[in-house]
Amino acid sequence: MRKILGIDPGLAATGVGIVTGRGLSIQGYSFGCIQTSKSTGLAHRLDRIFSKLMTLLAAEAPDLVVVEDVFSLAEYPKSGIFLGQVSGVVLLACARAGLKTFFVPVREAKQVLTGNGNATKAQLEAAVRRCVGHAAPIRPFHAADALGLAIIGLYRFDSKGLPRT
Repeated sequence: MRKILGIDPGLAATGVGIVTGRGLSIQGYSFGCIQTSKSTGLAHRLDRIFSKLMTLLAAEAPDLVVVEDVFSLAEYPKSGIFLGQVSGVVLLACARAGLKTFFVPVREAKQVLTGNGNATKAQLEAAVRRCVGHAAPIRPFHAADALGLAIIGLYRFDSKGLPRT
């Protein structure tokens, strides 16, 4: 049995999702978000994300972590910078916990889970829900995205964290 943690980095909400299972069989799952307030300074928001992740990593002891790769839209360059800062905090937490960390681009995750690299958030959430057999909508979407990344990690990587062939 393996435990995979998926993380969708975000400054306002960092999604986290955990799956346990073996190969294509999912035995259990959980999901949630680490939220920060816009009224709090950047350093304190990053510290909250780091601290919550460290607590989660210690409590769950995943076998590996799959993180959504950083991207930036030309019309929102500041968002890309903030996303990079959050991703750095995520990487630091994983390194401190001694965990193998892999990146999956968002379009690749959408392609793997829905068959469409341009799928909407709603389509991705529905695909993730089907994979784990969750009846109710998974909200926020950041949590669904993170759970999808964890599912990809379970399907894609062997017990040593190497890609399945």
